[in-house]
Amino acid sequence: MNLDFWRLALGTIAFLAASTVVSHVLVWRVGRGSAASRNLAERVDAWWLLVGIGIPVIAAGRVPAIVLFACASFLSLREFLSLTPTRPGDRPALFAAFFVAIPVQYVLVGVNWYGLFAIFLPVYGFLVISAMTAVAQDTRHYLERTAKIQWSVMVCVYGISHAPALMALEIPGHDAADGVLLLFFLLVTQVSDVLQYVCGKLLGRRELAPALSPGKTWEGLIGGGLLATGVGAALYSFTPFPPWQASLLALAIVVSGVIGGLVLSAVKRSLGAKDWGASIPGHGGMLDRMDSIAFAAPIFFHLTRFWYA
Repeated sequence: MNLDFWRLALGTIAFLAASTVVSHVLVWRVGRGSAASRNLAERVDAWWLLVGIGIPVIAAGRVPAIVLFACASFLSLREFLSLTPTRPGDRPALFAAFFVAIPVQYVLVGVNWYGLFAIFLPVYGFLVISAMTAVAQDTRHYLERTAKIQWSVMVCVYGISHAPALMALEIPGHDAADGVLLLFFLLVTQVSDVLQYVCGKLLGRRELAPALSPGKTWEGLIGGGLLATGVGAALYSFTPFPPWQASLLALAIVVSGVIGGLVLSAVKRSLGAKDWGASIPGHGGMLDRMDSIAFAAPIFFHLTRFWYA
């Protein structure tokens, strides 16, 4: 890893340390009876675990980063399918989703076979999963069951796999393998979530989508989104982008991340669940943290690849 990576990583840790102090002071001043301040403190505390795992693994290189995101895909897929009713006829397709789709997709990312990595799941995964479910000859709600498995694989495996794929981009004058571009993407994505939450709690008046995510507001979306875009622009020196392009790409990350959060909130609500799981205190499950990444990673990857690689 080069010096820029560690500068960005240390900046992230410093920001997290300041956020920890502020969140716990708020809990102390307002009292633990305040659900908003308590939840904010829990979210910030949980970020120490995520950052403590993520930064060292990315610093170790492409292969460890790929393994990390493959594990995140596995856990996210498990959470998704745990909430989705399945039948015995789905077992072959479920086996293929966990033990074929995930390893093959991430191996393709590892060997940088872009042509197959880009179509393996949207084309071959789509066909094979539907065929395996049909061969079982269980026709009860066949279309709904197959669509849920295919959809979960596209979000939890295909979408998330684009994040470590950033380290394989060949950008003139920039070594993406050093993890700086991936760290930039993750930082903008997650800072956007945090700032939208904070702005929503401080300024929120008008609900954005009450049927999907009652806590989200227009004020939080606009305020947090603009601040996160500003963070992306301020970090342009860590990327191959000039300031105005870093701003636009950060905005693309923010918008696609918001859409990902809303879409997966709609899925949760349709399944009668508030969170995807409870594995991360203050955050819910793994997929509650990966929802914005699953949508934003392909957008950022392909925009960067098209214009720079």
